[in-house]
Amino acid sequence: MEKDKFFIVNKKAVPEVLLKVVEAKRLLDSERVMTIQEATDAVGISRSSFYKYKDDIFPFHENNRGKTINFMMQMDDIPGLLSTVLSQIAKCHANVLTIHQTIPIGGIASITFGIEILPQTSEVSELIDSIEALNGVHYLKILGRE
Repeated sequence: MEKDKFFIVNKKAVPEVLLKVVEAKRLLDSERVMTIQEATDAVGISRSSFYKYKDDIFPFHENNRGKTINFMMQMDDIPGLLSTVLSQIAKCHANVLTIHQTIPIGGIASITFGIEILPQTSEVSELIDSIEALNGVHYLKILGRE
């Protein structure tokens, strides 16, 4: 299965439903609306469209540096693997802000990271690709950007 790739696309090439998902997320983040139903009603899309695309589209900010990226991953619960992931983040010159790990179940650990992207940080896609390539990493998904 091919890994997720990231693209920069001009706004005029993005389907309207995706732009409305971004707007709904912005309304929720700004607390101008309190529920997903209110957000989707405000922008004119269905809740199913919101849920279908909410994790896959983010606005591009010209100055990504100094921003936080939150992602979650599932990986084997083996000694040293978390250390290897942290080393990979350090090699890409990103800063770990938060780590939350659940108790491993069935030999699989779920971990959520908050990573600060600094001026000297490698491209985010390179960072993600390098982590996904590690043996024992099953899944990585970007949850959001701040």
